[in-house]
Amino acid sequence: MRIDGFQNEMQAMMLEATGSKANPTGQQVGADFGNMLSKAINNVNGLQKTSSDMQMRFDRGDEDVSLSDVMIARNKSSVAFEATIQVRNKLVEAYKELMNMPV
Repeated sequence: MRIDGFQNEMQAMMLEATGSKANPTGQQVGADFGNMLSKAINNVNGLQKTSSDMQMRFDRGDEDVSLSDVMIARNKSSVAFEATIQVRNKLVEAYKELMNMPV
């Protein structure tokens, strides 16, 4: 995941919170968040595919792939997936909280 995109998102939210008129509609902030989330999910998918590919190559006896490489790839994939699950849980929790607010 790219840090500079996250930093830009935080700066845009700061400007919006302080009442700056740099982004009066808030449309760009939402689009950036959507793009960032999409890229993060694609990154997790890529890590899982790489892990699966390395495991398959190791199982077939490819001498270029060591057991440690396979285990590192699996752990990276696992950590990324768990982080994605936690983000999803927080988004669902926030959505439920917003829906339960009285109008």
